[in-house]
Amino acid sequence: MMEIFIRRISKEDAAAIAALSYQLGYPLSLEQTLQNINAVMENKDHNAFVATHANKVIGWVGVAQTIQLETLAFCEIRGLVVDEQYRKKGVGKMLIEKAKQWGKEKGNNKLRLRCNLKRTETHQFYQHLGFQETKLQKVFELRLDY
Repeated sequence: MMEIFIRRISKEDAAAIAALSYQLGYPLSLEQTLQNINAVMENKDHNAFVATHANKVIGWVGVAQTIQLETLAFCEIRGLVVDEQYRKKGVGKMLIEKAKQWGKEKGNNKLRLRCNLKRTETHQFYQHLGFQETKLQKVFELRLDY
């Protein structure tokens, strides 16, 4: 059985995080990834954790406390990816358990996540862990840089 460790993200993880994010379809540069890691580490309502095997980062989860006017506060997984070579080995479950623990420590009683409609295999993974689908939605985006 593989030894997998979960720890808080660090700046030294930037290259591995960028590579894993690329597998998920998010091609951020190393510099942008490092900026995001620094922002998460400095924000008390955000956190991120990595899974390691043999000192190699093989997965990560980002989590945030979300406060909205119309609902009670809750925790939300903002991103989760496990290296393709390590999927279906319990790594994702371990990262979600760490996110659940952090959410409880922040005083939340709900953990939420969003998942692209086309990732049907991932939907089954989340449902297997006890997540329940509560709604479908569309995401709209407006560029602000021009």
